[in-house]
Amino acid sequence: MAFWIIALILALIVAGLLARALTRSQEGQEHPAAYDLRVYRDQLKEIDKDVARGVTGAEDGDRLRAEVSRRILSADAQLRNVSDGGASDTRAAKPLAVIVALVILGGGVGLYFQVGAPGYGDLPLATRIADAEERHDTRPSQAEYEADLPPMPVNEPRGDFKELITKLRETVAQRPDDLEGQMLLARNEANLGNVRAAYKAQAAVLRLKGDEATAQDHLFYAELLINSAQGYVSPEAEAALRAAMEKTPRHPVVRYYWGLMLVQSDRPDLAFRMWERLMREGPADAPWIPAIRSRIEELAWRAGEKFTLPPEDAVAPPAAPPMTRGPSQEDMDNAAEMSPEDQQAMIENMVTQLSERLDEEGGSAMEWSQLISAYGVLGDKARAASAYAQAQEIFAEDKAALAILLNGAARAGVAE
Repeated sequence: MAFWIIALILALIVAGLLARALTRSQEGQEHPAAYDLRVYRDQLKEIDKDVARGVTGAEDGDRLRAEVSRRILSADAQLRNVSDGGASDTRAAKPLAVIVALVILGGGVGLYFQVGAPGYGDLPLATRIADAEERHDTRPSQAEYEADLPPMPVNEPRGDFKELITKLRETVAQRPDDLEGQMLLARNEANLGNVRAAYKAQAAVLRLKGDEATAQDHLFYAELLINSAQGYVSPEAEAALRAAMEKTPRHPVVRYYWGLMLVQSDRPDLAFRMWERLMREGPADAPWIPAIRSRIEELAWRAGEKFTLPPEDAVAPPAAPPMTRGPSQEDMDNAAEMSPEDQQAMIENMVTQLSERLDEEGGSAMEWSQLISAYGVLGDKARAASAYAQAQEIFAEDKAALAILLNGAARAGVAE
């Protein structure tokens, strides 16, 4: 109600000022014709003096008098018209003033209903924070959110690798408490792009490891959940991030995803502070830096913070590359029920099949990153560099995707 009272008062003041200007009387102000009359009369006197002194001839004097007299009559007629029509002009301006006032009042209200938010109450800071906390606490679970997403196809390997991965799946299904089998299954399903199957296997890994699970184990699970939900940080992913943060409080990847969750929970103030510190800590070539830089100015505006984006090199120097993802030596050594030859064949076939599928069907930035890092694990840096260059062309306009690719290239040792 206070808003409407203030808006009405301001509109009435503006309308009143315009109406006063339209209806203000012209009394007390000399009309230009009155000044002309005085000038013309003075001219008549000067003509008479010139004729008397012989400066001007009698004939010329008569002609000049006639011309000045004509001008006097014209100016006098103008003054009479002003005197007769002044009151009527003022009366005619009053309806115009009313129309202008109505246009201002009605137009202002109409414009507000078009671009404003009628019916909304005040939103003090405490109320906005409470609303954000409620949205955060009642947001959809991982399963609920995934239910609204398009079906995610299951990617099956081809050739000899299909038989190997099928054997691994059967072995893990028969022995669900086999930690090594679950770890290998989680990694290989992730590398195939089957993130839902991968996070189910990784959940089993966390269950079997218990308190022995590392920050990387929890972060891997969180990333799989977030990737499966297409960037949404669910309560389950938040719990995994919290567990990773308890073990490694300043882990940069965990802090990046935590900031993303705060953005989604409508807490730009907290997200800005976390991402701003993370961006300034660097390193400049960290994969999360481009994603932060692309959004932090808008985030600062929403948070009401004065912020100037620093130059790209105004962060700490490069540090150690982020944690390794994709097939590792541990994966090859922990292949359950498989000989060393089968282990190597599984990894090589997995990389081949993933490469062929990405060439033929395309894929996400995460899948390309996994392929790049897989080549690095196999020691084939030439192919890793080639895959990185190809992926950069595909995702040239997507800064977040380029950050993911840089992560894989750093793990493979081919980052620029």
